[in-house]
Amino acid sequence: MSTPLKIVIIGGVAGGMSAATRARRCNEHAQITVIERSGNISFANCGLSYFLDGRIAPKEKLLLTNPKAVAARYRIDARVAQEVLAIDRAAKKVTVRKLADASEYSLEYDKLILAPGATPIVPPVANTRAANVFLVRNMEDILAADGYIKAAKPRQTVIIGAGAIGLETADALTHAGMQVTIVEKADHPLPLMDAEMARSITAELATNGVTLIAGDGLKELQADEKGIVRAVVTESGRNVPADLVIMSIGGRPNVELAKNSGLKIGPSGAIAVDEYQRTSDPDVYAVGDAAEAVHEVTGKASRIALAGPANRAGRLAGEHAATGSSAQAGKVLGTSIVQVFALGAGMTGLSESAAKAAGFDADCAYVLPNDHAGYYPGAKQMRIKLVYDKPTGRVLGAQAVGAAGVDKRLDVIATVIHFRGTVDDLAQLDLAYAPQYGSAKDAIHYAAFVAQNQRRGLTPSINPRYEIKDMFLVDVRTPTEFGNGTLPGALNIPVDVLRERVGELPEGRKIAVMCQVGMRGHVATRILRELGYDAVNVKGGYAMSKK
Repeated sequence: MSTPLKIVIIGGVAGGMSAATRARRCNEHAQITVIERSGNISFANCGLSYFLDGRIAPKEKLLLTNPKAVAARYRIDARVAQEVLAIDRAAKKVTVRKLADASEYSLEYDKLILAPGATPIVPPVANTRAANVFLVRNMEDILAADGYIKAAKPRQTVIIGAGAIGLETADALTHAGMQVTIVEKADHPLPLMDAEMARSITAELATNGVTLIAGDGLKELQADEKGIVRAVVTESGRNVPADLVIMSIGGRPNVELAKNSGLKIGPSGAIAVDEYQRTSDPDVYAVGDAAEAVHEVTGKASRIALAGPANRAGRLAGEHAATGSSAQAGKVLGTSIVQVFALGAGMTGLSESAAKAAGFDADCAYVLPNDHAGYYPGAKQMRIKLVYDKPTGRVLGAQAVGAAGVDKRLDVIATVIHFRGTVDDLAQLDLAYAPQYGSAKDAIHYAAFVAQNQRRGLTPSINPRYEIKDMFLVDVRTPTEFGNGTLPGALNIPVDVLRERVGELPEGRKIAVMCQVGMRGHVATRILRELGYDAVNVKGGYAMSKK
């Protein structure tokens, strides 16, 4: 009998366990060992925050599997509370330490898969290890935080970082009855999202009693004589009382093992891999948050720390390690979504600024339609920003915020981007329709229609944040809407009487037309352009113009 193939996987959770189970399904005879530093080989890390308010309970619901279960079903040797200290690529072995007693041993491999994840960013300030300061990284972290909350009953929580995890934790702790403050160094929550799209999130936080301190980073954690943090001091000098502190600044790819063993680190700072997830050593693979992936739009190596790409990459690496062949790894778009109280907020592909930085002649279209047909009860407004390449019409990215339907719109747009589709393709999609789910002309169609009108020059449009400048501004909303707020210098001429009052417009000046969300502005722009005026529509109307 031949010697069984030895596959060693460093790290469990999404990438590591997907690799392990796929390897077994493709090779019944391989000897598969998983080394996991924490006490759990697979847990629902995307649901950790919701354990704090009891939305997910008991804790066993967060545990997807355990060493005993994978041993029984897959004959996988999963070892928890152990860490790999070093990789000897020449001898093809790793040095492992048991955390319980610090004893060490060597483990040989034929194929090695790295899935070490990311290391949380902890700022270089004092008291980050205080008894009331916690991360939201793994089961140990969340159980420790939950234990402290039940014992100490903190009332005032400060969360450092307004990314997805920070926002989810703010949601959970508010529901648990705490007063929550978020400190974010960027000038808006969800920093990867464009500022004008994040305004809805800021408003939703305020509606639910969460204080957001944006544009102001962490400077100091002030502790009492017992070492318990009692206040968070920001860079501007603001002092925020705190009984509980959650660190949610983000993470860095855990590449120390790879770097120390001489493996290539890519331009993103993560481990460089090929189309089969192989590193610069063909017998060593890397997946998950520590590994690079190719971005679908730019074609460049990037790092996107999300569970979906980690699972898919792990599956392919496990198959390739076990059999020597597999499909090639897919490219990534960073498609993601987060719930912030009653809102869903998400994105896919490139933001407008990222698209321009990548060299695209990018433009964007805003639409603010209902999530389903307005005549059906419960319809609520959503916001969509569609980013596209002006010369080709290729869809480059999208962002959406709303109470419902955000996920399906982003998923459809992500699919179009994957197949290098254009705004024309998006406009022609045959989508499911019933009034409780959408509209005959879906929100996606409207976004594509606006982009088409802009590209064709049918309705030239400008960005309200910086392009109105010296134009003559006409607000075509009703007098009541106009009275409730408008932009400085605007003249109110409702669209329904625009033809009769067109003589009030100045000769020889460019006219910027603004309504509430852009739809009436489109109609008014077409009227004025047909009458010989140099008119442009204000993208997204007054709703997207307000700060």
